[in-house]
Amino acid sequence: MTEEQDPAPAERARPAGWTHRHRDVSGGWLRPTVFGAVDGLVTNAALIAGVGGGGVAPHTIVLTGLAGLVAGAFSMGAGEYVSVTNQNELVHAEVALEADMHARFPQQEQDELVERFASYGADAETARRMAEAVSRDPDQALRLHTREELGVDPQDLPSALLAGGASFAAFSLGALLPLLPYLFGASTLVVSLVLTGLALLAGGMVVGKLTGRPLLHSGLRQLILGALAVAVTYGIGQLIGAPVG
Repeated sequence: MTEEQDPAPAERARPAGWTHRHRDVSGGWLRPTVFGAVDGLVTNAALIAGVGGGGVAPHTIVLTGLAGLVAGAFSMGAGEYVSVTNQNELVHAEVALEADMHARFPQQEQDELVERFASYGADAETARRMAEAVSRDPDQALRLHTREELGVDPQDLPSALLAGGASFAAFSLGALLPLLPYLFGASTLVVSLVLTGLALLAGGMVVGKLTGRPLLHSGLRQLILGALAVAVTYGIGQLIGAPVG
């Protein structure tokens, strides 16, 4: 029996580790979660470093950190929700336009499919037959046109509520970490900065694990970028908050 005649090549390949399942790369939850957590961590750590560098009391640092957490979480959550909502509304508007073109000019739209299939390597007759087969189902034809022309699947759009909620929760968690030492009675900025550095390193390594990048490289990149923001705001706090002698 030849390979073409073998009815179950996939079943034999699975025990060897073969799979064709992919992770979600649409950004429905991963992007706002990662971005929110890192943004919350870096933003609040830099904010705390800035006011801490100015020599204010721990109580003021806690108040500033909590205000930054709440304001930033609501800003991130609302911004992500509105952004995804607007993007989805734009997609729906373009899909409606495409549907109108299908209703008014069905032959021209089918000819587009013929050209598309031919560009993939199909001969003229095969491309024509494929386009005719797809065009028999108007919904499938519309979905295919939309995916090819807009680069999105109108039936698989990200959830604005999920994106906004993930961003809100992730920012809150990230922003809370540099504040924790002060909430437990610490009075020095060093403890907060050490915790922030460890969280940045760990967070970068988690992202590296998800994306398949070298873990240490991803972790150090995140640590360096976060440390730069903290150093700049700490320096500003030192300059502005230091008493004039």
